[in-house]
Amino acid sequence: MPEKKKRNWKEYNESLVRRGELLFDTDFLSGWGRELKSLNEGKEGARYRYPSSLMSMLAAIHVYLLPYRELEGFLRMFAGHVEGLKVPDYTTIWWRISRVKVELDPSVDPDQDVTIAVDSTGIKVSNRGEWIRQMWAVKRGFIKVHLAVDVKTGKILSMEVTKDDVHDRRMPVPLVEEASSRANVTRAIADGAYDSREIFSHLDKNGIEPVVKVRKDASTRSFGCMPRKLVVVEQLRDYDRWKRRHGYGQRARVESAISSFKRTFGEHISSVKWDNTVNELLLKASVYNLFVGMNP
Repeated sequence: MPEKKKRNWKEYNESLVRRGELLFDTDFLSGWGRELKSLNEGKEGARYRYPSSLMSMLAAIHVYLLPYRELEGFLRMFAGHVEGLKVPDYTTIWWRISRVKVELDPSVDPDQDVTIAVDSTGIKVSNRGEWIRQMWAVKRGFIKVHLAVDVKTGKILSMEVTKDDVHDRRMPVPLVEEASSRANVTRAIADGAYDSREIFSHLDKNGIEPVVKVRKDASTRSFGCMPRKLVVVEQLRDYDRWKRRHGYGQRARVESAISSFKRTFGEHISSVKWDNTVNELLLKASVYNLFVGMNP
């Protein structure tokens, strides 16, 4: 059994400290005028007064730390050190942040083989307490976040946000397609909730090894999907051996990522409109990837 790698706590602590530096990035100041000129070129109506890079910084601070009104206060203090900076009100900050174009940017080597693990989790649409839900019979209001995580780095390669009535089996194909557009995915790991002929066929068609747990009562007949039949036969013959041979235990990496994501950003969102909800979660995933990339 290989020796467990010991964490360098000094380096780890430093990576946590540097997260603050990452959130407070002042690079936008040097290109303020140039960026505004580009934004306003050919624009009709009111002119932009704040560059997109400033709003990207505020977006990262918002999803990790501060609500919009507190962001306005943050900029008031910041403006005291920046000549000519007029502080936008929190409504303007919200309007601009809700339109920030988000990229997950997991920064993976396109030539390196990648194994992904797929899973989903529930996120509350508000931070109302459980007592209120029970006392007033308020509907829980969950949405589902579906993730594909690189098992080596723990970064989120793809994310899909759906209503809570969307079954997990419908999501692996778009998750795998998006992850494959960013990395050379050669293996996909998923639990029994993703057992379907569609996902097995899709993975086989794209040359990706399917490491998917099948149902205990799964039939050994192919029903037009030979890749699934082969996995069913192997698991029914010796499930533990199948797990060891194909590294099914690495699926725990996506569960760790979900746990870490919720510890970092909480288990609820503040946005109300659906497009803003999706954007908020993508922003959190983007910041999460930046944080993970800083870990030693």
